[in-house]
Amino acid sequence: MSNISGIERETLLQAARRFGTPVYVYNQSKIEEQCLKLHKYFPDVAFHYAVKANANPDVLRIIRKQGMGAEGVSEGELAAALAAGFKKKDLSFTCSNLREEELRAAAASGARVHLDSLNQLEVWGRLKLGKEVSLRLNQGIGAGHHKHVITGGPDSKFGIGLEDIAEAKGIAKKYNLSITGLQQHIGSNALDAGILLKAARVLLKTAAQFEDVTHIDFGGGLGIPYAPSEKELDLKAFGAELKKYIHEFKKSRGKTVEFAMEPGRFLVAEAGTLIVSVTDIKQTTKHTFVGVDSGFNHLLRPALYASYHPIENLSRTRGKRGRFSVAGNVCESGDVFATDREMLAPDIGDVLAICNAGAYGFSMASTYNLRVLPKEILITKDGKLKNISFDSALFAR
Repeated sequence: MSNISGIERETLLQAARRFGTPVYVYNQSKIEEQCLKLHKYFPDVAFHYAVKANANPDVLRIIRKQGMGAEGVSEGELAAALAAGFKKKDLSFTCSNLREEELRAAAASGARVHLDSLNQLEVWGRLKLGKEVSLRLNQGIGAGHHKHVITGGPDSKFGIGLEDIAEAKGIAKKYNLSITGLQQHIGSNALDAGILLKAARVLLKTAAQFEDVTHIDFGGGLGIPYAPSEKELDLKAFGAELKKYIHEFKKSRGKTVEFAMEPGRFLVAEAGTLIVSVTDIKQTTKHTFVGVDSGFNHLLRPALYASYHPIENLSRTRGKRGRFSVAGNVCESGDVFATDREMLAPDIGDVLAICNAGAYGFSMASTYNLRVLPKEILITKDGKLKNISFDSALFAR
């Protein structure tokens, strides 16, 4: 959720005046605050930031300096992580439906590669890409804010099913491979610690079937509240219970085992704001449309996932309130950021803040309708504005 302070409001308005709208603005202090929370509540876990959430090089460097590793799902993301200073030993890689050359590149990067299918395991062995392997498992448990982000269960394309473990072991034996790692990912933006703990318990139970396992990755999915009705994930309770699981598993194994997680959205979502300007107001028989100078080409989540993003008027703090539908400038009927949202009545020229947009905002943006991408600006720890816009094509593969 959003609660913009007076100081932050003025800084965001300053960004709009200096750099124009639409513009993405990220808060360095908020990113660092989120990193510290994870270190505090999960002291026995290493973290690999999911680069796909926000791949801006400056954002990556901030996260790296907070003691995080990086998780990539493409050659480009691994290249971006390395360029931002992440060490090879701190890289993790998982993706489905890879070409052989992509799998070769992932292996050559030095990252811990979690193989997503029996075919990937077969290719890995045939190409002799390494003696040790890690498997991504689909244990039938899925969770997330929308069906498109649930990455576990029978409808998911990801992972090796538990019913295929015997065959996976057979392929490993065929190529003299040692299965030393297991990974899972149940979905995105989970706010219920219960489902995350359930998935962790099942993964540890499954790990008991692999005597050579020394690395267990619980995946990502740590969520943040977007809508007013949503509650924060109870990190303290989640961390305390997971610590018990880890201790019991280590005790049962009698040898060193490393544990990891892959936060993405949790670190950057609340730190990011998409600032837009009101360009039109149109009354229909059903809605009052507030037109703005951005669209789903810049923030796809509302159109793709029906996602809720808080929207605040930066230009005014008091006045008449009403219900308004905030619509973008893309030539598509689905280009709507909010429908019949109660908010302060805006005027043409007002500057609006679309909040919690730091994750899967710019990273999913496009130049659809041949509109240019927004600039990206960082509010540094000392409150200054820094232009951190970059050309993502530099890392495209």
